[in-house]
Order: sequence, then structure tokens, then C-alpha cells
Amino acid sequence: MTNEDRVGRLRKLTGKVVDSYQELGGINRLGEKDLPSQPAVVAILEELLAIIFPGYHGDLVFGDADLAMLVGGRLDRLNRHLTMMIEQTLVFCYQKGCHCTSLWDLGENNDTRGALAAMARRSSLEYLEQLPEIRRLLDTDVTAAFEGDPAATNTEEIILCYPGVQAIAVHRLAHPLFRMGVPLLPRIMNEWAHQRTGVDIHPGAAIGKYFFIDHGTGVVIGETTNIGERVKIYQSVTLGALSFSRNADGSLVKGGKRHPTLENKVTIYANATILGGDTVIGEGAVIGGGTWITQSVAAGQKVTSGLQG
Repeated sequence: MTNEDRVGRLRKLTGKVVDSYQELGGINRLGEKDLPSQPAVVAILEELLAIIFPGYHGDLVFGDADLAMLVGGRLDRLNRHLTMMIEQTLVFCYQKGCHCTSLWDLGENNDTRGALAAMARRSSLEYLEQLPEIRRLLDTDVTAAFEGDPAATNTEEIILCYPGVQAIAVHRLAHPLFRMGVPLLPRIMNEWAHQRTGVDIHPGAAIGKYFFIDHGTGVVIGETTNIGERVKIYQSVTLGALSFSRNADGSLVKGGKRHPTLENKVTIYANATILGGDTVIGEGAVIGGGTWITQSVAAGQKVTSGLQG
């Protein structure tokens, strides 16, 4: 092949790709300045992790540091960045006509951009005020990992190395944003953790204290899952939907309780699959590896193999 042939084929290809931008416009956003940026969201997430786990994430924290100045500076910077990102996301979703959030309440306001900016400022502060409680929850998760894994030698190892704990940390940070109705950002956060850890937790899942995912890879936890306190699950566990209702036009019905409920002190071993919004795993139940569960399990019951449902 001559260089002239190569250049000619690339020119033809260029034309076809450009034509596809017009034909398949739903998968490209040209000139969309308010489209949320994944790298910018990840940068915010890393700032959040530096506040949640100081010394483990972010810059080195010296022993004689003035913590009030350090934390105050981080929070001020984070508040500014998060406010801008929430505003950008709200504007994008509003312009797209996707009223997918409980935050929409613009009333008779003619200054839509100003109203969304005010909404973003309020939401950012309300979210950041939850960070102390998020730290308390994560402290229980680290404790659960240390107590639940005989191979764990110290908490430093758990925070730095355990993918399950990393995934839970990101979920603890994303879940309040999801609950507040902020669109897109919590999904971007949790999918970033999914890519890094192999653990897929929807930000809508409600998870109690002292939660431990051992090993982690392949775990899937659906949006409407409810998990109680002191629950332990192993790799490749799926907490999913059993079936999906459809509208008359064949499209999926959105919303509703689709994923299972795990009560306190449940243990689920590797490769177990638990499906359905009506499925409740009772307190203290143990679900063995490789099982398939589509019906509720009584408190204290042990399901060791095969199918239940």
C-alpha cells in the first residue's frame, strides 16, 4: 500500500465518521459545555476521600499540622468545586428536559440559571454537612473488615488495600447525593469505584453500619437493595432484580422495589444470587455459596446449596 492509498482511505473514513455524528447524534455531545466531566467528578471524589481518610488519601498530613486550617481549606475548596459541578449538572439535565431529580422546584422563577445556581449552592453545603456522619459509618465498616477477616493484620492494610472497603467508601459518599436527588454525579462516582474494584454498588442502595464485602470482585448490589447492620458478603454475590414490569409500549417500568432486603447479621457466601424486591433474608440467616434465592429466607435459617424459589 502506498502512502497515497493510506491517506485516501483515511480521508474516506473521516467522512464516514463525521457523517455518523449527524446520523447517530444520541451518542455524541458537540459543543455541550454543561455536560458533566467524569475527570472533574473523580477529582471531587478524591478530595472527599482526602477529608474522610486524611493521611491515607490526598497529601501527607504532618503530625503538628493545624487541623482546623487544613480541613477548613479543603472544605472551602471542595465546596466551590462541588457547587460548580452540581450547577453544571443541573443545567445540563434541565436543558435536556430530564426532570429526574427531586431538586426541581423552580416555581415562577424566570431566572432559571440563577435558580439552579442557588439550588447547587444549597445542595453542596447540605451534602458536605453530612461528612462527619459518613466518617462514623466508614469507621464501622473498617471495624467490620478487621473483625471479619482473619487475614487482616491492621486497619492501615484494610483502608489501603481492601477493594470492598474502597467500594463501600465511595458508596457512602455517593448515596447521600443520590438521596438528595442530584443527578448523574453519584452514578459517576460509583462507576469509577466499580472500574477500580470490581464491586458494582448502585448509589441508591441503602446500607447499614458495619458492612463488609470480603474479596469483592464481581459483587453486584442493585438500586433498591436494603441492607441491615453487620452484614457480610463475599465475592461474586448478586443482589438483583427478578423480573421487570413493562408498560403497554413495551418499555420498562421505572422505579419500585426491585431488589432484595437483607436484615441484620446476614452472611452471604461467594457466588450466591438473591433476586426480587419481595425477597427478604431474615436476621442472622446464612446463605451458602452458589445458591439461587428468589423467595424469602426466615431469620436464622441456613441455605447451603441449590435453588430456593
